[in-house]
Amino acid sequence: MKNLFNQEAEQEILNRFNTLTPDSRRQWGKMYVDQMLAHCSVTLEVATGQKSPPRLFIGKLLAPFFKSSVLSDKPFSKNGPTDKSFIVTDRRDFDAEKTKLTGLIKQFSEGGAEKCTTHPHSFLGKLTADEWGLIMYKHLDHHLKQFSA
Repeated sequence: MKNLFNQEAEQEILNRFNTLTPDSRRQWGKMYVDQMLAHCSVTLEVATGQKSPPRLFIGKLLAPFFKSSVLSDKPFSKNGPTDKSFIVTDRRDFDAEKTKLTGLIKQFSEGGAEKCTTHPHSFLGKLTADEWGLIMYKHLDHHLKQFSA
């Protein structure tokens, strides 16, 4: 499985983000490309410890049933539920969001496991650094596929 701590996986993701334009169209979901970039930045801010959303009660109940699926090779499903603290509804400046996200990807990847958050995931709970790296790769890959990148 690919992990965002791996330099090749990081470069692949960055190359794919570089193919996006302000006119990139979604294949599913409600977000515009600028909103997707902002959404992905928020998730990386959590993974790097810059933001620490509270643990969701529903996650405490359901995480044991979903964690193995999330950590598997299976891609994320289209139109899956999103924690409301990660939803971006306002329009953003594409170039500014792309620059911010690129920086966060590099910060996460190059910081390595020792710079990864130890705060629990809002739904899944406690994760190892490697699990964070895997989930961040899968999440970015999911949204790049959403915009055919």
